[in-house]
Formats: sequence, structure tokens, C-alpha cells
Amino acid sequence: MVKKTDRKMERARRHLRVRRKISGTAERPRLCVYRSNTNLYVQVIDDVAGNTIVSASTLDKDVKNKHANKEAAKELGALIAKKAADKKIETVVFDRGGYIYHGVVKELAEAAREGGLKF
Repeated sequence: MVKKTDRKMERARRHLRVRRKISGTAERPRLCVYRSNTNLYVQVIDDVAGNTIVSASTLDKDVKNKHANKEAAKELGALIAKKAADKKIETVVFDRGGYIYHGVVKELAEAAREGGLKF
């Protein structure tokens, strides 16, 4: 019998596979992306110290577009780049969270690059 694949579990496995290879440090923190059906969440994390340096989501008051679409991703990428620049962070390691680098995740990454983050 063919079983139906659990898409959430598959994404978690991909994320763990990526996380074995990348880690954020104080000099080069990790830019982590999480996307739900309704919102987008982005964090800049120092894995050595175990703390979040900067975070942003579509739930923030600074973000006008409150959905998980490409326009919101562009706005969120620019916002996280601005917040990271305020904390004097220039280079990061991009953690796509097990998602395919396509659509919303790609738009967010490109907007963050345009905002001044290097990865």
C-alpha cells in the first residue's frame, strides 16, 4: 500500500539536513526563514550564544502587507536588512528552513540582499 507523504515532516527533515552544515556565529549569524500559510517570520540568530539578534514578521506593525505572499516577502526582506544594519550586521548565512529557494523565499532573500545583507 502506498502511504501519503507528510509534507511537514519532509520539510523538517530537509531543514535538519541543512542545519547540520550551517550554523550562525556572532560574526556571521544565521538568517532563518519560516513560512506558514498566513504569515512569514525571519530571524537573525547567533547559534553559538543561542540567542536571536533581530527578528521580523508580517505580524509587525512596520509591515504593511499582512500576508505570506511575494510583496510581503520583499517588504520583510528590506525590513530585516535594515534592522540588521542597525545592529551592525553585514554578512549572514542564509537558512531557507527546508523550503525550496523559489517564490516567497527567493523574493525575501533578494530583498534582503538589496537592503545590504551579504550572503
